[in-house]
Amino acid sequence: AATDRGVVTTHLRSDGRHKAKLFVDGGPSSTQTVGHLRMEGREVFKHAVGMITDVIVDAFQATGLNADSIDWFVPHQANKRIIDASAHKLHIAPEKVVLTVDRHGNTSAASIPLALSVARKDGRIKKGDVVLLEAMGGGFTWGSALVRW
Repeated sequence: AATDRGVVTTHLRSDGRHKAKLFVDGGPSSTQTVGHLRMEGREVFKHAVGMITDVIVDAFQATGLNADSIDWFVPHQANKRIIDASAHKLHIAPEKVVLTVDRHGNTSAASIPLALSVARKDGRIKKGDVVLLEAMGGGFTWGSALVRW
């Protein structure tokens, strides 16, 4: 039913052909070192908006929802330019976008949970709200989740 809470739909993608554009060059299991993030920023930006919007369009098609149907858009907080460009391309109103990159910077995998926490604590996200999440990560992985809070 429309009132059920939880994950409504998810859409996950990966494309290893783009690995060199965003990856970590080591780690305890591969090189016994810490490893450093390597990123070709311009290239990542070029691909990010298209990939992010692609999985969100898939979520909308799977559910029959659209930008007007969602209450909140909580994107991966990589940078404001990618977030703004994605929201604009999808016709998501700026007031529906939860933006915290200005507070914590790009915290990688923690960025969506941090943004959700902020929006819950300040009263924006409420029980029953439709929340759209999206993320993009290394090696080129990306995805969306539509959740009824």
